[in-house]
Amino acid sequence: MKNSAAFIRKMASLGLLAAITLLASGCQSMIVFDPKGPVGADQRDLIYFTMLLCLIILVPVLALTGWIVWRFRDKAGNDAPYQPKWEHSTKLEIIWWGIPIVVIGVLAIVTAKYTYKLDPAKPLASEVKPITVQVTSLDWKWLFQYPELGIATVNQLTIPEDTPIRFELTSDGPMNSFWVPQLGGMIYTMSGMATTLHLQADEPGSYMGTGANFTGRDFAKMQFTTKAVTRAEFDSWVKEVKASGKALTEEGYLQLAQPGTSEPLTFSSIPMGLFQRIVHGYSMSRGAPAGYNQKAKTLSDLHGEGDEGHEQPAPQPMPAVPNMNHTNGHNH
Repeated sequence: MKNSAAFIRKMASLGLLAAITLLASGCQSMIVFDPKGPVGADQRDLIYFTMLLCLIILVPVLALTGWIVWRFRDKAGNDAPYQPKWEHSTKLEIIWWGIPIVVIGVLAIVTAKYTYKLDPAKPLASEVKPITVQVTSLDWKWLFQYPELGIATVNQLTIPEDTPIRFELTSDGPMNSFWVPQLGGMIYTMSGMATTLHLQADEPGSYMGTGANFTGRDFAKMQFTTKAVTRAEFDSWVKEVKASGKALTEEGYLQLAQPGTSEPLTFSSIPMGLFQRIVHGYSMSRGAPAGYNQKAKTLSDLHGEGDEGHEQPAPQPMPAVPNMNHTNGHNH
């Protein structure tokens, strides 16, 4: 009895410590359960549903485990021989094999449904025209370009509420992961390719954004604030940026891309096609010789179809390549 009482006290102490730790951590760690957009809401619902199905199995199993340990515990002065009697029960076999099979089947169907529904490249259903934001992860900062508006920001993202946002994401450095927990799940940013993510904020507010991938010394500082505002406030903000911000030049981008942290910045204009050139800068050409000591060129660059009007480094001798047109900047 003394051992049992000591065990119960120890488990109660651990439970209390876990509760204190959870409360002390605040709501910051639970913001994924407070979504502010349709994608985040669907992901939260999937998490809740999965947890409920798991509890259907875990709760009875843990309860039976505790009951068995208590019921068949060794007692002081117990000298009875251990002589178990084995019996087969078809009914019990059906219960403890059937329930998990049904749970896994339901979970598989629901997960498949949500996987299709939450495809990050799938546009959100809305009567409002989406806004495109081109995201580039740098060391150690985020560059946001609004190509339709001709402006850009660093480490701050402003979007209108109830408006689908089409994010095009890439990296000019190590692979990272773009994440605004209250709006939706994370997606990788990778050099040499562009990924797509559709999100939407249903109400005004300031939401935490971060890089969720380890990328070196100051990766923990790769955070930004996503401000969801009314459409009128967004239009006013765009006018302010165009009027007061400085232009982002090619030379300015090269300085920005150098490793280092940055305060929030705004730019009143951006070089045309900058995002595409960042993606192309890491694309591999067919037939590129080994040891090619510079950023590889795409086939369109080799034939003068890209970056017109911009000086390019003198290329090393390249083998002849067929004249092929690219519509999306990716080699297949």
